[in-house]
Amino acid sequence: MFTERTSVGLDVHARSMVGAGLDAVSGQVVTRRLVPGSASVLAWLGELPQPVAVAYEAGPTGYGLARSLTAAGIRCEVVAPSKLVRPAGDRVKTDTRDAIHLARLLRMDQFTAVAVPSVEQEAARDLVRAREDCRGDLMRARHRLSKLLLRQGIVYSQGSAWTGEHDRWLRRQRFELAGLATAFDEGYEAVVSVKARRDRLDAAIAAMADDSVWTPVVHRLGCLRGISTLTGFALAVEIDDWSRFTGSTIGAYLGLVPTEHSSGQSRAQGSITKTGNGHARRLLVEAAWHHQHPYRPGKVLRDRWALADPAARARGHAGNRRLHQRWVDFRLRRKPGVIADVAIARELAGWCWSLATMTD
Repeated sequence: MFTERTSVGLDVHARSMVGAGLDAVSGQVVTRRLVPGSASVLAWLGELPQPVAVAYEAGPTGYGLARSLTAAGIRCEVVAPSKLVRPAGDRVKTDTRDAIHLARLLRMDQFTAVAVPSVEQEAARDLVRAREDCRGDLMRARHRLSKLLLRQGIVYSQGSAWTGEHDRWLRRQRFELAGLATAFDEGYEAVVSVKARRDRLDAAIAAMADDSVWTPVVHRLGCLRGISTLTGFALAVEIDDWSRFTGSTIGAYLGLVPTEHSSGQSRAQGSITKTGNGHARRLLVEAAWHHQHPYRPGKVLRDRWALADPAARARGHAGNRRLHQRWVDFRLRRKPGVIADVAIARELAGWCWSLATMTD
């Protein structure tokens, strides 16, 4: 419930900022164009009738402003832009109007706030997202190199690609034309360089996963098939506060529930919503594929079990059996693999939640 006297909306950009203050007593609206930075915002807020509360939209400018205002004792809400209520007939959009709109929504408590991560969590999140970007870069570099060879009629057919044997095969390739040879060398060098960068990031993530506040959660998540140290750490830092959800709501947060358009007696469901955290959703979808094979705990999984407590091991064992049985059921119903996998991923998210919220 809004209890402050003045509600303030901020329209924040990299090089400009507009603030609008709405006095709940007098109804007066005060606007000001500010210099980006917490110092100018704090100075202007000090001129408004106290106490004040502030809201601004989440975006590329990050959470530094919210942390500075909170440290100064001012309530600051970071609002989810996709869930802002806007009048259907409003066809005029300016920074000032956006700031006033935020101030009014804050006054009426008609907004959805996002969780502001700590500095440590944001740093860890940046690390796992850098690894995600590197994964994409490596995939694109490999595609460019393989398609360069394909255009010359050169195809590797001696086993799986991007293995040690495949690398030796690549290094044996020779070309008579100087331009083609240079293009191949540059493409191969890009693959090697990005792979080395990925390995460095993997080592950094593994080191942080072994000694951080997320270590117990990572060890418990590792009791499930398909969730290695890298995946478990990424899920832990991306979601962080698992207590915000339940086993049935975390799937909706990750965009793994179907879209729906129902009216009257009709009900129509479509593809998944794909809202929320796309990185965590991709990790769960990839992990779900591991559960289609018969469940026989191997050395890798048992080594991960050794890092967790007995209760987590028992929960993980039950989850692995349940998720594989779900794959069997979907096959018997002749469900397409991609549809079955997303359904398994949604249930896997619930099992992850149950493990992450366990108390030591």
